[in-house]
Order: sequence, then structure tokens, then C-alpha cells
Amino acid sequence: MAEWNAYYRNEDEEVEQEEGNEGAVDYKNTGRDSLVFLVDASKEMFIKGEDGEPSNFDMTMECVRSVYMSKIISSDRDLVALVFYGTEKCKNPRDSFKHVYIYHDLDSPGARRVHDIDNLRGEKGAQLAAEVMGSGETSLGDALWCCSNLYSDIKLRLSHKRLMIFTCRDSPHSDDSNRDRTARTKASDLRETGVIIDLMHLKKPGGFDVGQFFCDIMSPPEDESELGLHLEPSGKLEDLQKRVRAKDMKKRAQSRLTFSLGDGMKVAVGVYVLARTATKPPSVLLYRDTNEAVRTKTRLFHTNTGSLLLPSDTKRAQVYGQKQIVMEKDEVDEMKKFDDPGLVLIGFKPMSKLKVHHHIRPAVFIYPEEEQVSGSSCVFAALLRRCSERNLFAVCRYIPRRNTPPRFVALVPQREELDQGQAQITPPGFHAIFLPYADDIRTLDVPDCPTATSDQTDKMKEIVHKLRFKYRCDAFENPMLQKHFRNLEALALDLMQPEDIEDFTMPKVEMMDERLGPLVQEFKDLVYPADYNPEGKPAAKRKTADAGGGAEKKPKVEVSQEELRAHAEKGTLGKLTVPVLKEACKVFGVRTTGTKKQELIDALTVCITK
Repeated sequence: MAEWNAYYRNEDEEVEQEEGNEGAVDYKNTGRDSLVFLVDASKEMFIKGEDGEPSNFDMTMECVRSVYMSKIISSDRDLVALVFYGTEKCKNPRDSFKHVYIYHDLDSPGARRVHDIDNLRGEKGAQLAAEVMGSGETSLGDALWCCSNLYSDIKLRLSHKRLMIFTCRDSPHSDDSNRDRTARTKASDLRETGVIIDLMHLKKPGGFDVGQFFCDIMSPPEDESELGLHLEPSGKLEDLQKRVRAKDMKKRAQSRLTFSLGDGMKVAVGVYVLARTATKPPSVLLYRDTNEAVRTKTRLFHTNTGSLLLPSDTKRAQVYGQKQIVMEKDEVDEMKKFDDPGLVLIGFKPMSKLKVHHHIRPAVFIYPEEEQVSGSSCVFAALLRRCSERNLFAVCRYIPRRNTPPRFVALVPQREELDQGQAQITPPGFHAIFLPYADDIRTLDVPDCPTATSDQTDKMKEIVHKLRFKYRCDAFENPMLQKHFRNLEALALDLMQPEDIEDFTMPKVEMMDERLGPLVQEFKDLVYPADYNPEGKPAAKRKTADAGGGAEKKPKVEVSQEELRAHAEKGTLGKLTVPVLKEACKVFGVRTTGTKKQELIDALTVCITK
């Protein structure tokens, strides 16, 4: 039997556990992500655009709010902060830094913070922000120093530290060399501690010159594909949100493996998941009295003695041939192990050999890891180029982790694609498509079905051609998920009612009818009979007799007297049906007033044996 114990989530206990395991785990893949928004609060940020377009400050606050909402839904353990610089008033520890206002400390996002951001948006929010923050003296070095203190005050391990600067001024210090030097020095110190500094420069009259000052503040690109990207300032909210989302998105490998190409040549690759099914977050158990999160622990006890069982006290068994096979845990692990994790190249096949029905589960993306093995990118790029030029895919054996059964995968090459602004649309790499085993493919016995005529087929082709449209997966949101999160948002933000959602999965009936015109009725006339009513119930079918219009009667089964005597001698009259027994009684002149089968059998037996 198992005992379930519940206790509170202790934050101090979590800190000790994370700090104690620092040397035993990979620093990059553990801990929490952190993001600091450093926003310029100068008067230039509050200037409205042409034709009533929102100001740069309003766009920034809208972008910050969207990140807060996204973090609440997908990554509620991440830490987020909001800091303003160039303000008239100051708010920081001991007010050490003038003109720096910490609006939100580095902490998990919540509903209260979303309310605070809403108070800074719109006409009232811009006026309030201008009064509270004003347009004081700017010192980006002090702001960066204040952000550094935010990171140093956090006791939790941070796996990813990122700082985003929002500004529309390419020279914040008005060519003050001392302040420029201080800002560059502090930015260099932050980068050395692992903080990634990104510039989200906004549109300004005359253009934004990144090379004037901020090129020395920003961190170098994390990937070669990011070289020369995002040099144009953001003038629209959609562009700004897209840039922030691309930078904030976690680019973590699901696993890092060795890719064996044969003859001792191995390169390091990372396995990435490009798309994942969106699901509702799991419910959290809360303690009834305090609303604290509850954690469960399972303990095993001996059924007879009630003593606590340790992991070493349990064994594993399986019945085979009516015999119980007992195994140790190490033996079970050894049986599960097939080989070390990794990718092993088996051969190449033309792309025509890869069929649609071979895709049995979502694919993963393979990308080189130059940090693990030097030269991996060069070898990987050469393999990718040759496979793409010859229109081939590589067949490999894939074991993602220990004690995992092997799978065959097809590495389909994908070349890098850039748009007109030299921004990367698709990254270079291989899509690993999982191939089925022989046991996974089966032959279906499909019964013969009526086939359509050539006229019916041609008419349906016209209908399909009229209703064809360009499908984009990002244009359709899951209405159930959207409704679920809108309800949670309304409860968390104390809204009167949730925000309305638009169900993009509903068909546009009016537009379809306009496109099709009379084609639907013409197709119905070709397929269905004239009196067909799809909404009506079909009439009950009855088989009529050849004459008289009555129901067809079942033919009588006649049994000769010799067969009846044989059944009576063997005692098998009970095998005959009641109608047959009644007809037999009429032949022998036996009255059949009773309807029970046993009465008919007894009467026939007495008459035949006389």
C-alpha cells in the first residue's frame, strides 16, 4: 500500500536545493529565465504619431503587457522586471540612482502587474506617466547599474538573463563622452556576467543610427543567422511584438547528441522541437485552509507488516510461461538499454521514396552544436548542401536518451531562406521524420463501395476548385483554448466578463454560397433522386407478397411421418420448432390447444408410440 503525504512548497527549500546541485547539472538547462524591460521615459517617447498613431511609449507598454500575459500562461515561473530611466522622480533601493524608476522588481508576473501596466496605457496613462516620470536627466549607465543590482539580489539560479532596452533616442546622453563611457563600461560588465542586452529601437524622425552609440551596448548576435538583422527601427506594434517574441522565445535543445557519420567521424547536434501541441495547463492542488500549493509524496509499505519499503527492498517480476521471472532494477535497466544515445548514419535514399504515410509522429529539427565539438557546423553544412543538391534524405538510427528504444528517422534537408529584408524565414538544418517499422504498417480490407460516375466526379471537381483557399496554420486559433484563457484572464483581472473571441474555425457560409452559386443544386440533382429529402426520416421498408399486397409469409417446413417416428424413438423431438410440431400434430390428429412446446412433444410421443 502507499501513503500520500502533502506539504507546502517552501521557497527557501527550493533555493537550497537549486544551489546545492549547481555542480551536478548543466547550468544552461536549469533554473529560471529572467527578463528586464529597460524603457526610456523621455519626452520623445510620448510624442504621438501621424494620423493618431500611438506613441512609442504606448506601443512599448502594450508590448510589455503582452509579454506579461504570455508569461502568466506559458512560463509563470519566469522572472520579469520593468525599469524606467530618464525620469524626473526616482524609485530604487536607497534612491542611489537618480532618474531611475523601478516600476516592477524582478519577480514572477501576476494579475496585479498587468493592472499596473494598464494604468500606464492610453491617454490617462500617458499623462500619469509623464507627470510621475517626467523627462529628467538621462544616465543609461546608472540604469544598467540598477538592473545589475536586480540580478544580484535574486537568490534563485537564473538559467537565462536578458535585458531589453526600448528607446527612440540614438544618442541618449547628447554626446556626453563621460556618460557614454560609463554606460559602455557597465554594459560590458553585464555581458560578462551572462546578461544578454538587446536593443528594441523605435522609430524617430530622421532615422535611428544604431552605430552612433548602441552598437557598443548590445550583445553580439547569439547565432550567425542573426547577423545584420533588425537594423530598422520598429514603427508598428506588430513589428515590435514580433521582435520581442523572437528574442524572448526559449531556444533550448531538447537534447544534445553525437551524430556518427562513420569511420570514427562524429559531430555534435542539438535536437529541437519546432512545434508543440497547445494544451490547457494542468490544475494545481491547493491546501484548503491556506491556499498554498500542495506537493505529493508516495511511500511504499509492506502489506503484512506495515514497515516502510526502501527502493532496494522492491524487485520487478514478469510472468512468462506460467512462471514468475524476478529481476533486479539494474537487470531491468540493462535489458532496456539498446545502445548509447545518438544518431548513426545508415545510408541515403531519394526523396521520392519518402511517402506521406511514413510520417507517424511530429518531427524534430536537427541543428549543429559548435560549442560541443569544434568543426560540427562545417561538416553539418557540407552534408546539408550535398543532400539538398542531390535531392536525397539520410536514413539514421535515432536513440534520444538512455533506456529508450531505437527508431529509424529520415533526415530531410532544409536550406536557409531569407526575406527581402535579409531576415531569416526558415533556418538551415534537417527535419528528422520518424519512420515506421514493418509492424506499424498493416493492410486494410476495404469493402467494395459504389463508385461515382464521371459526371458526378467532374461536378465535384468544380465545387472543390471554387472552395479552394490558401491555408495558413497560424491564421486559426484553437477556440476552446482561447475561451479557457479568456475566462482565466477575466477572473484574475476582476473583469466583468471575459473578452469575446472569434471562432475562425466556423465556415463562412455566405461567401461559400456566393462562390458556388448553382453548383450545389446541380450536384444534388446528379447524385440524389428527385424526391430525396435529407432532413426527413426514411420510410420503413416492408416486403410485399406477390399477390394481395399482404406481407410475405414464411414457407412451411414439412416433416414426414417416418422422420417423426425416428425423432420419437431417439427422443429428439425437442430439436423441432413449435410450428413444425403443431403441423405434425395436425397430421396425426392430435389436438393442439396448448401452446407450450413440451405439451406438443408429450402429445406426439403418446400418439406415435401407440
